[in-house]
Parts: sequence; structure tokens; C-alpha cells
Amino acid sequence: MQWSLMGSSESRDAGGRTLRVLYEQQAGPLYTYVLRLVGGDRHRAEDVIQETLLRCWSKQDLSLDAATLRPWLFRVARNLVIDGHRRRLARPCEIDGSNWLREMSADADEIENVLQSVVVGEAFKALSQPHRDVLYETYFVGRTTQEAAEALGIPHGTVKSRAYYALRCLRLALEERGVVTAAVSQPAASSAASV
Repeated sequence: MQWSLMGSSESRDAGGRTLRVLYEQQAGPLYTYVLRLVGGDRHRAEDVIQETLLRCWSKQDLSLDAATLRPWLFRVARNLVIDGHRRRLARPCEIDGSNWLREMSADADEIENVLQSVVVGEAFKALSQPHRDVLYETYFVGRTTQEAAEALGIPHGTVKSRAYYALRCLRLALEERGVVTAAVSQPAASSAASV
């Protein structure tokens, strides 16, 4: 890991040299400690270390021995991390592009579903009343063709044929509205015939 320090003009004086020695002695252990505090964010860890060492340097407390200085540096770094966390909590959340895209795609999917249901509803209304009744009983209520025949008071075979032709007409109505293409709807027609 390559650490950079302040400009060379500052490192010429005694304070700069002392800061460089301090940096070389304390930056490694301090970086490891701060990196854990900030959840592995290397850029934040480097910023905290730089601010910690600057505060030490500005207090002119560089004469402390390593045994006394290290706990003080760790405490200052910890306080900086806590202060940064509190600042982020106090500010409104920043807009994250990935969240925005995810929300937009979820909204787009929901809008697409609503639009498709409106189009399917219009296509359903275009069917004759007997076809709508059969589809309603078999698909929306979930009855078998036998149960639908009993509920509608018509023969079982009539329910089957009306369901077949109703699905066929519904597919054509959806094709006219651009929801289903002819190539995509062919398998649907064959599965509808089996109903």
C-alpha cells in the first residue's frame, strides 16, 4: 500500500519530518483499525487516517511516545468515524442510480401490467356475452367445464366449444390491439383448444 504525505516543502522542516516518522510508524495499524470501522471502504479509511494525523500534527502533540500516542490516535480516528456516521444520518439520503433504476423498472413493470390488463379487459368486452360467460366461469371463477355447464345451465360440450372459440376470438382481439403477435399466440391457441 502506497501512502502519500503532504508536499515536500513541509517535510523539510522538523515538524514535517516528525509527521513523516509518525505516519510511517502509526499509519499501518491505524489503517487496519479504521478500515474495520468503516466497513471496508478504503477511501473513507484513508480520509479518516489523514484527518487523524493532521489533528495530531496541529495539536503539536508529536513528542508523545508510541505507547501513549497510539491509543490517542485510535480514539481520535474512532471519533471521526462516529462523527461521519452521524453527519450522514443527519443529511437526506443521496440518490443512488441503481436504486432509482430498480424503482423505475418496477414502476415500468407495474404500469405495463396495468396497461395490459386494460387492453385485455377491452378485448374481453369485445367478445359475445355467451363467450364472456364461459371464460368468466372457467378462468376467473376457476370452475371446471362441467361445473361451468351446471352454473350456466348449458350442456358440457357447449361450454367446451364456447371456451375454445372464446379464446380464439380473444387472441384475435389482442392481436388487433398489438398485445400478442400471431407467431407468439399460436402455442396459446393450441393450448386453448385443449381446454
